[in-house]
Amino acid sequence: MKVFGFAGYSNSGKTTLIERLIPRFVAQGLRVSLVKHAHHGFDLDRPGKDSYRHREAGATEVFLVSNQRWVLMHELRDEEEPSLEHQLSLMAPCDLVLVEGFKYTAIPKIEVHRPANGKALLYPDNPNIIAIAADALLQVPLPVLDLNDSETIAAFILEQVGLA
Repeated sequence: MKVFGFAGYSNSGKTTLIERLIPRFVAQGLRVSLVKHAHHGFDLDRPGKDSYRHREAGATEVFLVSNQRWVLMHELRDEEEPSLEHQLSLMAPCDLVLVEGFKYTAIPKIEVHRPANGKALLYPDNPNIIAIAADALLQVPLPVLDLNDSETIAAFILEQVGLA
């Protein structure tokens, strides 16, 4: 599986960009998966549902299965957060895994940046950032891609991972 990431501050447009890229990759016949890192606790479950009650009772894993999808919820309890490498080992084979977050994990990534948000660029301190997708012109030593040009960004990613 080829792996390519996206880094950037909240509200920079990472999710929107990825949402626009996935259909482009799929249209080229690629099987695409995604790993999203959440910085805070999250829950896909709801109080009162059977699966929620089972987790609350102490189950380490709850596997929900239907005729349309399945999800495996794993409670870390007192375990450390698993690495991206561990998470990738659990995934079904595909052509391309897009990774949102995991800013400092050693995978090639595009920094998504909006100067209007007033945040500093990540790339000077992150050697894994190989390009910046921005909604303004930037004077940096990396390739700068137009954040609104998903076609060019998709082609850049496919070239970088050897799927072009």
